[in-house]
Amino acid sequence: MKIVVIGLGYVGLSNAVLLAQNNQVIGVDISKDRVDLINARQSPIVDQKLTEYLRDGVLNLKASLDLNTSVVDADYVIVSTPTNYDQKTNFFDTLSVEKVIKQVIRSEPRACIVVKSTIPIGFVDDIRSRLDTQSVIFSPEFLREGSALFDNLYPSRIVVGEISKRAKIFARLLAQGALKKDIDTLFTGSKEAEAIKLFSNTYLAMRVAFFNELDNYALAKSIDCKQIIEGVSLDPRIGSYYNNPSFGYGGYCLPKDTKQLLANYEGVPQHIISAIVESNLSRMDYLANVITQKKPKVVGIYRLAMKTGSDNFRASSILEIMERIKDTDTTLIIFDPSLAGETIFDAKIEKI
Repeated sequence: MKIVVIGLGYVGLSNAVLLAQNNQVIGVDISKDRVDLINARQSPIVDQKLTEYLRDGVLNLKASLDLNTSVVDADYVIVSTPTNYDQKTNFFDTLSVEKVIKQVIRSEPRACIVVKSTIPIGFVDDIRSRLDTQSVIFSPEFLREGSALFDNLYPSRIVVGEISKRAKIFARLLAQGALKKDIDTLFTGSKEAEAIKLFSNTYLAMRVAFFNELDNYALAKSIDCKQIIEGVSLDPRIGSYYNNPSFGYGGYCLPKDTKQLLANYEGVPQHIISAIVESNLSRMDYLANVITQKKPKVVGIYRLAMKTGSDNFRASSILEIMERIKDTDTTLIIFDPSLAGETIFDAKIEKI
């Protein structure tokens, strides 16, 4: 099949590489540098599997800047452009997704458009109604930054937000490129698929928030957080995973997805969802206070990435900590070899 993937970040590029093992795939992006790197079989993002597959894999893949020409005769068009959270509207900014959908419908109305960008609950129904089209479906992704292709090769599940022949074909295309066999596959309504994505990430954020609040208590009472977590996690219902205290959940997905889900709860009783959002803010406030109360002259920051194995520091929680202490008399020194020479919060980023 001919498949076009629009937006070549973690989600788009990992899907493009997965599908290009067995299909003709064109990846479209607005960044010429990114397009040139992919055509030279180099990964523009830090991801070990992506680097390996682009360099060594047998892929029917090319990248382009031209969306309109690329989508002609496409069977499926995957949309994976960013949907940042808009603090003014309390909703995702879906303008880039909507723009792409309109362009695809004009250039290739026969194509099935699969949205992989994270969207508010009800988006697909709304866009179908406004554009008078049935071309759009949603299939959530469950990928980790730095391990995006690995998570596509060994997916936890495949979810497609439509019960139809085209949805089943798309799910088979994803499974065909995977290394894992007998993948759990679920076909749902569009709203249900949109909700699965947001509730999944909010549950993960809840686990982070829980163990961070456990660590707050341990810090305040001068007791060993590690021993408590080990004892708690030995209960198989809890498990010894996703339990490492941090500066707060950060990165591109969890902060915005939890806020979007909270916004979707308007008019619906809830306490836990808002507490998850508030807990993350209080965690960063608490850690900043712990630091500033010691009145340090210098605070060193080791790396800005939101997690190990990633080069992305968008919405990294350490930036929030730095924001809270930058106006004190403390001098910030940042060590990050991947960003040497740049400046953040008037603090120079050192390489050595």
